[in-house]
Amino acid sequence: MPSMEPRFRRSLPERRVFAQLNGSEGLEGFFTMSTSQFGIIAIIAYLTAGAALIHSLNTDYIASKNSAWQRLRVLGLGWLAAVLHGASLTDMCDRAGTVNFSFLSVSSLASLIIVAILLLAALTKPVDKLGVVIFPLNAAIIFLKLAVPEEAHALKIHSWQMDLHILVSMLAYSFLNIAALQALLLALQDWHLRSHRAKGLIRSLPPLQTMEKLLFQLIAAGFVLLGLSLLSGFLFVENLFAQHLVHKTVLSIFAWLVFGVLLLGRSRKGWRGQTAIRWTLGGFISLMLGYFGSKMVLEWILNRH
Repeated sequence: MPSMEPRFRRSLPERRVFAQLNGSEGLEGFFTMSTSQFGIIAIIAYLTAGAALIHSLNTDYIASKNSAWQRLRVLGLGWLAAVLHGASLTDMCDRAGTVNFSFLSVSSLASLIIVAILLLAALTKPVDKLGVVIFPLNAAIIFLKLAVPEEAHALKIHSWQMDLHILVSMLAYSFLNIAALQALLLALQDWHLRSHRAKGLIRSLPPLQTMEKLLFQLIAAGFVLLGLSLLSGFLFVENLFAQHLVHKTVLSIFAWLVFGVLLLGRSRKGWRGQTAIRWTLGGFISLMLGYFGSKMVLEWILNRH
């Protein structure tokens, strides 16, 4: 990611960590320039995809199903942005398996997984309109990663068990993040339909029943993955209730219980509409605070890693 390093420069401790990891500070500088370039182009690609998606909102849902080219153009731009985004993160890990788990690096990785899941789901499900929020948000996260100096938080992963735990945790967060955005879109659609103001974005969305079905499919997938994440954490992570992990553990368990109650309420009592939206958002807020809220407080406020 041209020679913009003086502007987007890592802190001295971070440069020393990665200079040691890559063998020399000159080699680290080369990777920094390359990944910065990829990041800048990814920002442009995300914003272009977002603009194309906003333009497509003028077409209602029925007509858009017959306009495959318009949808493919948006998804193609999204995939291009995602590939460039991935290339901008190649400096997170070195050949020895040491990963930079600083707050903005992990946030950028999570946003990449979210957009990848969205784009894959969009091949068979009408979820592409969520890109109106996700594409610009990813561009903003990449910009922050480039612009805000941050010390590296080096973490060496020694086992496949920890690899599995981290992967499942990131997937769980990503699915439930998309579910939360779907819930917000569903709330907006429900409000517009009740007030008879269905136009623009609302007309381009699938029917309300389809939107609800997609919401619970996302929640079910996220619920299973979050359960596996908690199970793998109890099995493979030492001191899961240690001081620096207890907030994440407790809030994640609480979020898992919230989503479990929501799915049970859906199957037993037919919960839907505003009830489903409130429970979804409540569960996701708890999960987000557990995953990223505590990490941000530890690294940015308490200056602990």
